[in-house]
Amino acid sequence: MHRVAISSTGLFTPPEVITNEELVVAFNAYAALENAKYAAEIAAGAREALTDSNVEFIEKASGIKRRYVMNKSGVLDPRRMRPSFAARPDTELSMMAEIGVKACQDALQAAGKTAADVDGVICAAANMQRAYPAMGVEIQTALGVQGYAFDMNVACSSATFALEMAVNAVRTGSARAILVVNPEITSAHLAWKDRDCHFIFGDVCTSVLVERLDLASPGAFEILGTRLLSSFSNNIRNNAGFMSRAEDRDPEERDQLFRQEGRKVFKEVCPMAAEHMAGHLTDLGLEPSGVRRFWLHQANLAMNQLISRKLLGREATADDAPVILDEFANTASAGSIIAFHRHKADFTVGDVGMICSFGAGYSIGSAVVRKL
Repeated sequence: MHRVAISSTGLFTPPEVITNEELVVAFNAYAALENAKYAAEIAAGAREALTDSNVEFIEKASGIKRRYVMNKSGVLDPRRMRPSFAARPDTELSMMAEIGVKACQDALQAAGKTAADVDGVICAAANMQRAYPAMGVEIQTALGVQGYAFDMNVACSSATFALEMAVNAVRTGSARAILVVNPEITSAHLAWKDRDCHFIFGDVCTSVLVERLDLASPGAFEILGTRLLSSFSNNIRNNAGFMSRAEDRDPEERDQLFRQEGRKVFKEVCPMAAEHMAGHLTDLGLEPSGVRRFWLHQANLAMNQLISRKLLGREATADDAPVILDEFANTASAGSIIAFHRHKADFTVGDVGMICSFGAGYSIGSAVVRKL
């Protein structure tokens, strides 16, 4: 069995930004149009008027201040309220593969490695652009990686679940190195017309290069252990899929996009995540107080604050559990990896950190790492 390390990480950030202020203006214009359209029903009490959104509500509910997106004009058009993407022919690189390749190239460059050093690609994300051929195989081929690739989906825990798959492949010797890539174009599955969640998601792509320790770049992070947990819940759900057409479903129906019972998720997931992380550390002979930093899933600021408080027995500082949520919003599986990517350079030899994601499923994945 080989010891395993994270040699590097990569990040692709979309070119366009939507601020909360811009988002509120667009949503309120949409609400005004809808309320005017259904004025008679609203007056008769047969329909509820849409309530305006506001910046204070968004920041208090989530901690989000802005988000990156692949297209903002469509989202901010009150008569459209969704991204506007041009269909690409099958002969062109797909959008998810394009941003996946860029994030992987960033990770390879950071490690001083090439595609020839990699034996596999795992594309893990909350939503896939298509059913097949696999996005992972398209990314693998575009990179020039000789080996294998596949897709996997565990919602917001996709990156950490894929990380364990990569670790196991490298540890057992079936691969020297695996690229885990997380292309998250979450703007396409967000209900921008729903006041309760129209601000939640942003687009991004992350990648992680997992290698045998003896081949890893200087300054890599040894992976001390990974752990996964899942338990079924309907509190975060998206029913869109290939069967929707056979069921004669309208793609605009509310359940064909992301939806959640936010209060239930908060109440149930926070203690689950804290218990999972504490147990993982205990089994490795570690205590939360001995962990230099927690790179947590970036879904909601209050969730991260509560989980950190349960773990540490005190309020966490920005150094204990850095936040990128305010800049990127919720980027599904990529959030904890962005936090790791952005906030690992100050680690010294021997420092221990923990990556943890949690989301629909419910699913929780964690990885404990030590700076070499």
